[in-house]
Amino acid sequence: MTYEAKTLEEYIAQLPEEQKGIILKLRATIKKNLSKGFKASLNYKMLGYYITLSLYPKVYDCAPKLPFLNIASQKNTVNLYRLLVYTNP
Repeated sequence: MTYEAKTLEEYIAQLPEEQKGIILKLRATIKKNLSKGFKASLNYKMLGYYITLSLYPKVYDCAPKLPFLNIASQKNTVNLYRLLVYTNP
């Protein structure tokens, strides 16, 4: 399902009730355990967490932020998308 939201609050408000509770629990767990430096926003029309390029400047193809994790409410499921973050010191 695609939601036409401009903010996280608008996205959450549009969720079906049966999925809203699941997503809010996932969001709380992620926020509790995520390292400092991550920000939350809408990424790819989903609730997403990303690393800003000011914190991690040596990346490519993702300006101005490096996607890390997304939560999506879809037709009959709630999906968690984990994107790989790799480094080469």
